[in-house]
Amino acid sequence: MATRTLPKTDVVIVGGGWTGLTAAYELAHAGQRCVVLERGQNRHTATSFAGPEEHDELKYALRHGHMQDLKKETLTFRNNRDQQALPMRRLGSFLPGTGLGGAGIHWNGQIWRPLPSDLEMRSHYEDRYGSQFIPDDLTIQDWGVTYDELEPHLDFFERICGAAGYAGNLNGETRAGGNVFEGQRSADYPNPAMKQPISNTLFGKAAEKLGYNPFPMPSANVTQAYENPYGAQLHPCTYCGFCERFGCGYFAKADPIICVYDRIKDHDNFEIRFEAQVLRVEKSEDGQTATGVTYLGEDGVEVFQPADTVCLNAYGLWNVHLMLVSDLGKPYDPATRTGVVGRNYAYQTVAAVDAFFDSDVITNPFMGAGALGVVVDDFNGDNFDHAELGFLGGGYIACKQYNGRPISYQPTPEGTPAWGGDWKRAVRENYNHHGDLVIHGSSVSTHENYLDLDPTWTDAYGRPLLRMTFNFPDNDRKMGDYVMNRAVEIAQEMDNVTSVSSVNMAAKGKDYSIVPYQTTHNAGGAVMGTDPTTSVVNRFGQMWDHHNVFVFGACLFPQNPGYNPTGPLMGLAYWTLDHMKTDYLSNPRPLMDA
Repeated sequence: MATRTLPKTDVVIVGGGWTGLTAAYELAHAGQRCVVLERGQNRHTATSFAGPEEHDELKYALRHGHMQDLKKETLTFRNNRDQQALPMRRLGSFLPGTGLGGAGIHWNGQIWRPLPSDLEMRSHYEDRYGSQFIPDDLTIQDWGVTYDELEPHLDFFERICGAAGYAGNLNGETRAGGNVFEGQRSADYPNPAMKQPISNTLFGKAAEKLGYNPFPMPSANVTQAYENPYGAQLHPCTYCGFCERFGCGYFAKADPIICVYDRIKDHDNFEIRFEAQVLRVEKSEDGQTATGVTYLGEDGVEVFQPADTVCLNAYGLWNVHLMLVSDLGKPYDPATRTGVVGRNYAYQTVAAVDAFFDSDVITNPFMGAGALGVVVDDFNGDNFDHAELGFLGGGYIACKQYNGRPISYQPTPEGTPAWGGDWKRAVRENYNHHGDLVIHGSSVSTHENYLDLDPTWTDAYGRPLLRMTFNFPDNDRKMGDYVMNRAVEIAQEMDNVTSVSSVNMAAKGKDYSIVPYQTTHNAGGAVMGTDPTTSVVNRFGQMWDHHNVFVFGACLFPQNPGYNPTGPLMGLAYWTLDHMKTDYLSNPRPLMDA
């Protein structure tokens, strides 16, 4: 029982990142009184992320100065149900954020759209390859929403970010130089693509020689002065190389503070409370609806915030955790394969290829940006024939130049000792002659990869920790190898390359490890769909079991496509908010029949 109960509000929003602040902006302007509860502290792009202080690699990239405090809230991890899960005591494989703006502060700014087939994955593969093509152990499913339905919302988010790129499918016209595999766009990017360094340019030329279709990576690192639809001013990127794991004090990387928060913070219908740790969602006596949330305020007192509508906008993993500790929805049980909350957790399948140039090619890697890359999408999704390959899904191949920071960026050719004088010599000789390729692959969902509550460990607030059970599916190991080998072929085709090496994080026989960083693209656990036996929320992001609870974020993805999630999850957010404003708020009810 909370110590204090506050006056009722129309909407309470859990989390002050991209989706939370956007929900507040849209709903406040629709006449809803919104209260945002953010567990972290207040901060601002102008005062908290200014250089040179922000460009402290040790503090922010390695000691995770912008990420969440695991001493208060973490999860346990294991590879399979036979193991004892143990707490993650240091951040590693993924880096959830905290504070105003959430992980939207330290993202790279890669802003993708899903392929149309990504959103209808099961039906698409069955239609193309037959009903027996999908193995029984995969639980992939359609999202319940199509690309055409999401397109206006994906487009709007790109305008909020001032996205830079070149459309490959504009109003149905395929255009060379863009992504010819993408779904139809109603408009081009609001800003021109980024300028490419020599390594990315050589990659693009090699890909073209092999018959592929290279294009500039879509970027929220803005390329010219720009005003977004909310009135926020963004500035051109300086290619400083401090995007991922850092805030951008130049106002050049779109983030939720400058793009959204500054445009809503003074609205009469908006209020945000910092250091407000939401502990649980409260339910009505009949259990049919939510009545609000209980949170721990900065003074250490439990407070109940009543609300007509509850929006869960925390990082995807913590949305699932909050549902489980609040008894919202039926938890997934892998033994019986029933229940939905925690089901279909998926990660991302990452591999890398290093290409080393001779002395004629000088790459200057310190000039970089989080979305500075040239990409080949020929092996993503179902853009290629899977009939004889024995797997589903795919990934994009990118030659990127994100940063050349002194502690983390030390490329050396295969066979170089890991330390000592020879290693130092190799770093010195190769730092300026390196091409950095990444394979960013999809991850299918299975019966055995899931989230639930740990029976042993608790957080600082006495709640059971979230438990993650995950290992790379065999499907993804095969897919990763296949796409990585295509990347190796492109690297070998690049001019002036003297050696090529590769590593697949999901290689056969190699268990997923939560220790080394891979990507902060955790997906699933509260998936959307049109069947309440296989989804937590309906196609509008509304919980089947509690119609006044709406869920946002990558936890909605039934499986993880081969792209970075921010674009798709924000397209879904605008889709949900549109239906809340136009259909739900004036007549609260289930928007779909169960």
